[in-house]
This record gives sequence, C-alpha cells and structure tokens, in this order.
Amino acid sequence: MIKIPLSEMIAKIAQKTGLSEDDINKKIDAKCDSLSGLISKEGAANIIANELGVKLFESSGKIKDIYPGMRNAEFLGKVVSIYEKKDFTRQDGSAGSVASFLVGDETGMIRVVCWNTQTDIIAKIKEEDVVRVQGAFVRENRGFKEVHLNDQSNVIVNPEGETIDAVKKSSVERKKIKDLQEDERAELLATVVQVFDPRFFEVCPDCGTRLKEETGVFSCAKHGEVSPEFSFVLNAVLDDGSDTIRAVFFREQAEEFLGKSNDEVKAFRSVPEAFDPIKIELLGEQFKITGRVKKNAFFERLEFVAQKVEKADAKEELEKLEKKEV
Repeated sequence: MIKIPLSEMIAKIAQKTGLSEDDINKKIDAKCDSLSGLISKEGAANIIANELGVKLFESSGKIKDIYPGMRNAEFLGKVVSIYEKKDFTRQDGSAGSVASFLVGDETGMIRVVCWNTQTDIIAKIKEEDVVRVQGAFVRENRGFKEVHLNDQSNVIVNPEGETIDAVKKSSVERKKIKDLQEDERAELLATVVQVFDPRFFEVCPDCGTRLKEETGVFSCAKHGEVSPEFSFVLNAVLDDGSDTIRAVFFREQAEEFLGKSNDEVKAFRSVPEAFDPIKIELLGEQFKITGRVKKNAFFERLEFVAQKVEKADAKEELEKLEKKEV
C-alpha cells in the first residue's frame, strides 16, 4: 500500500478543490465518526479524495511525489552524493554488496540503494550527473523514504535532452533536545552519556528487509525462504545541556557512530564483551547528528532516529557560535 503523509493528502485535496484545510479536516473527522472510528484519518482522507474526484497518487516524475509502497517508480534526478560500495559475506558463505547514492531535483532529495549486481552503477556515475531511475520500489526506512533497485530496475546516466538546473537542499534546523517535537527532522549537537550493546537481527541478503522466522526457517516477503544475513541497531543516550534523549543508530549510522566497518561491528555478536571498552571510549564524545524524532509507543517517550552522524568539530562549532554572537 502506498503511504502518503496525511498533511500532504490534505494539501493535495485543497489544491485541487479550493477547499480550506480546516474544511477538509472537518470532512475527515466526520468520515471517521460515520465509520465509528474503524478507519484511520489517512484512510478517511483517501475516501474524501475519491469522493471529490482528486487523484492523490498522480505520477509527476518529481521526487516530492515518490512515496513508500510504490513498486514501479520512475523519476529524474541529479546525483548529489555517492556513497562507498560495501561488500559483505552472507551466513551461507556467499558474497553480497550494497551501495547508494543521493539524487535531487527542484522538489527534494532521496537516497537510491543498490544491491548486489546493481552496485555496478556506482562506477558509472559521478556527482552532477543526471540519472533517470526506472522500475524501482520505494520503502520507508526509519522514517525516511528510500528508492531501492532490484533486478528489474534500470538507471540511465545523462539521458539525452534531460537537464536539472536546481536541486532543493534539505534544510534541517539545529534544535535543543528539550524543544524536539514528534515527527520533525532536526540536527542535534550533543554529548554521549551512555551507550548500550548493539542488537543483531536477521535480514534478507538480497533486499535488506527484516525477516520473519517460523520453526527455524527465515523468509522474506519478496524473496521467499532465504539464508539470513545479520544487521544491527545501537542505542545511546545524548545530552545537550537542555535535556537527554535516546538516539537510535541503525547499521550505517551505527558504523559512523562507532567508527567501525560492517564486519567489525558484526564481530561483537560473537564476542560481546569486546564491546565494553568501546562503550567507555565513547562517553563524553560530542557528535553532530541529523535525524527524525519518533514516538516509542511501548515506552511512551520520544527517541531520535539518526540519519547522518558526524564527530563534532570543536573549531567549526566555535566559529559558528562567534558568528551568531556578532
């Protein structure tokens, strides 16, 4: 199912019908009440859009109109960043690889993830190239949408006659922990005050999706029964002087946070006690982290899901502070 944020649904309905957002919200609430609360606001918005003849999922070829759940996405983008290809060994001893690159247009930016043979595209592109991505599927990854390439996907480099002049950069405001709100993106400058042991879980070796296990057999919704690969997640507590928050670092972000390779982190699964010195070394270290605020419903608390992780540069931060004070 294609997932589009409620706020964007309302904005599209307002744009196509001329109704105010307040009127649309009233219609959504009324629809929820008429169905005795058995439908979400997103579901009600879908019904309202259909009743008003508004198409919510028109394909524009623009990055802003790419949503999780799309199975055959096509769009044009300019290459903004290219990330290093990483090789790994699956549990069955076979080799795999993953790479990614960031593309953008005038409406936004999105990460394109390549698996196995599709990683060959990394050697064929460079920053500022224009690429047409075809036949990709889109999924949500820790609150961020990503485009994934499979065997049927195709990337055309610098298609004839296609240009992109401007790329809309994602501007993220630096905020204090005490001021964070659910579902917003922000940048934190904070100090590590506690680090927890990494947790490992089984994922599909071909697409990275978390696997379901039944009587010792692991299966992927897309690839069926597979021999699992392991991924990991790491939690730490950050303090910026205003408050503390638990930060969540998934695989690549955990590698950046720890300064370790994928294989080095996975080695802690066999020798967990070797991680103890790492936890101590990280205490007091300052990081600049961009991510999204999420509500942990089980513990009823806000958490910060990391997307970009950098060691803080004391000289750079001091210069920023001095400029702000001038």
